[in-house]
Amino acid sequence: MSSSDPILLLLAAGRATRMRGTDKLLEPIDDQPLLTVMGRRCARAGATRVVLGPDQPARRAALKGIPCEIVEAPEGAGMAASITAGIAGVTASAALIVLADMPEITAHDLHLILALHARVPTAILRAAGEDGTPGHPVLLPADLFPALQKLTGDTGAREVLKAHANRTHLVPLKGRRALIDLDTPEEWASWRATHKGGL
Repeated sequence: MSSSDPILLLLAAGRATRMRGTDKLLEPIDDQPLLTVMGRRCARAGATRVVLGPDQPARRAALKGIPCEIVEAPEGAGMAASITAGIAGVTASAALIVLADMPEITAHDLHLILALHARVPTAILRAAGEDGTPGHPVLLPADLFPALQKLTGDTGAREVLKAHANRTHLVPLKGRRALIDLDTPEEWASWRATHKGGL
């Protein structure tokens, strides 16, 4: 990867406590763990770094054979720590931050955002629902990396996005795919009921 290429940061460090004992990132999607599916989608789109928490061997195993770099975020430090761990040492032109619990985000969606970055390299590109509701993933150009490295807490890059709202361009994706993340057994059950034929 050259410094002119963007990198994809797949955030997968969270403990998924709302799943009440199961790991949402290991839930099966088309007979594969969600993390495997998301890792492969990211790797198809470009150079990928996956952020895990410490002591997550099952998640590491789910990434086996996928061309990606794995880094660790500190235990219990929130989404900001995942972003700072993911961005550390990166010399890319931008970082496309992808949440691992969003099963409807496709490799095509990621390619679309990266292609738009090539056309408007200074813009923040944020996926949105068809109705314009801001969602994920989010691409941030390299000049914002220092601000990302100063993040704290569990609000992700929200502060950076707010401070640079004038640079943000929404990228509407089909339906609600940019808005759907699955955090509880009930959300998984409801989602599966509407996706019985798979993705």
